[in-house]
Amino acid sequence: MKHYSAFAVAREALRYHTGWERAWRSPEPKKRYDVIIVGAGGHGLATAYYLGKNYGIQNVAVIEKGWLGGGNTGRNTTIIRSNYLQDPSAAIYEKSRGLYEDLSQDLNYNVMFSPRGVMMLAQTQHEVRGYQRTAHANALQGVKTEWIEPERIKQLVPIINIDGPRYPVLGALWQERGGTARHDAVAWGYARACSNMGMDIIQQCEVTGVRSENGRVTGVETTKGAIECDKLGIVVAGHSGQLAEMAGFRLPVEALALQALVSEPIKPCMDVVVMANTVHGYMSQSDKGEMVIGGGTDGFNNYTQRGSFHHIEETVRALVETFPMISRLKMLRQWGGIVDMTGDRSPILSKTPLGGCFINCGWGTGGFKAIPGSGWGMAQLMATGHSPLTEAFSLDRFKEGRFIDESVAAGVAH
Repeated sequence: MKHYSAFAVAREALRYHTGWERAWRSPEPKKRYDVIIVGAGGHGLATAYYLGKNYGIQNVAVIEKGWLGGGNTGRNTTIIRSNYLQDPSAAIYEKSRGLYEDLSQDLNYNVMFSPRGVMMLAQTQHEVRGYQRTAHANALQGVKTEWIEPERIKQLVPIINIDGPRYPVLGALWQERGGTARHDAVAWGYARACSNMGMDIIQQCEVTGVRSENGRVTGVETTKGAIECDKLGIVVAGHSGQLAEMAGFRLPVEALALQALVSEPIKPCMDVVVMANTVHGYMSQSDKGEMVIGGGTDGFNNYTQRGSFHHIEETVRALVETFPMISRLKMLRQWGGIVDMTGDRSPILSKTPLGGCFINCGWGTGGFKAIPGSGWGMAQLMATGHSPLTEAFSLDRFKEGRFIDESVAAGVAH
């Protein structure tokens, strides 16, 4: 008698009841598509979904070198917030947070959105002034955040130590409707919705070249053959520079590894997300009881997706003073992802020097929270040639000096 694991049983039940397996099939590519999206992560799949839903463009192929959601989408720590300082950033992240609220209903797939609240600790006087400024900016932007005092912080997070000798907690920027979602479910939900529209999601298919004629894209070369298209979207995170080079232009980005780890499961002890930027660490508790811990990017350019001991030491050491209980926890697993950083720590959603070719990259350490808003804006840009959400994030800003400086908000991994 053959025995099946619990995961296999659950997978077969999902397959039977929802037909989700169609999103995992990798059909042979057709000779021509209206749009090709390179990258089957959250941003690429969301772009394809909103192209179909909002603009009726459904002759779309999403091409993935590896497997669906196997890049940064499946390697992040799932934090969702929109309390950014600059107006263009707040607009696209708040659009995204709002879409997350109803994403399970929209996709008919439970993405496990949990608006548990996100707290950004101020542990220096400089941070107090900065977060109070951000709270005022958010009020003008229509983003609901508030400044809270240490007593309220202790009520919300009883396990926190607010009287640390080096970095006492002086207050926090609190976004009550921020939270988390299940990263894999976001990718699967968008993938299934795209598949139901008749789009092709082609895995294990690496792009090896970009075809063009008279300054306009005509298709791509892949390991499964040449495919023609009218429009091309490049949405490949840390590998954006390589794809851009194939298309004949350069990007102002650099690739770094971002690492995270989870502890062994423990009883519920923390039902909000806490970020401590002064010590470069943040923590939340997953539905399974694991403490999800992360910090900053590696200090050197690299493409590794493995963890390293120095990161465990630096990040956990930084958090132990604020959360003494974690000193007694065992680490369960650790991983890394490849993030692409711009000089102003803001993304690029833009037309490119190659006609019909569009680029979505540069999300750095905060790409997961932006998936729905990024896909919405990118789809609008590709379908109509213009989007209010993406206008400020064009490549031209680096030539014109129109930087969107979010180095404070995005300098820590989140």
